[in-house]
Amino acid sequence: MSRHGVPGDRCMRHAKMRGGVTLVELLIVVLILAALAAVAVPRISESATAARKRLCRTNIEVINTAIEEYRLNAGGYPDSLPEVTQNPNYFPDGAPICPITKQAYTISQAIYRVDTTEHNH
Repeated sequence: MSRHGVPGDRCMRHAKMRGGVTLVELLIVVLILAALAAVAVPRISESATAARKRLCRTNIEVINTAIEEYRLNAGGYPDSLPEVTQNPNYFPDGAPICPITKQAYTISQAIYRVDTTEHNH
């Protein structure tokens, strides 16, 4: 029995009133989510950029390895990079492109390697 003689009446009224979320509580949740997003979004962007840079370096290493394999198999270096990158024995999925510049890689005829000056990301 409650203090006023009505069993549980006050507790029932309080429970009915407390059923929703107040505007202040909602604003606090929105502010917390906004703060978390402000921290997370730049880090995700940095991670994506770093992944593209790593992929570019990996592509260059793979192409340079394929150039050396070509040299061993053909007895000399290729005259142009497409001789290697368009050969399905070396690149069955097609020639790789730079994930940052979206351009094809080029070969330096002086050193018979992919020109890394364009890809120093």
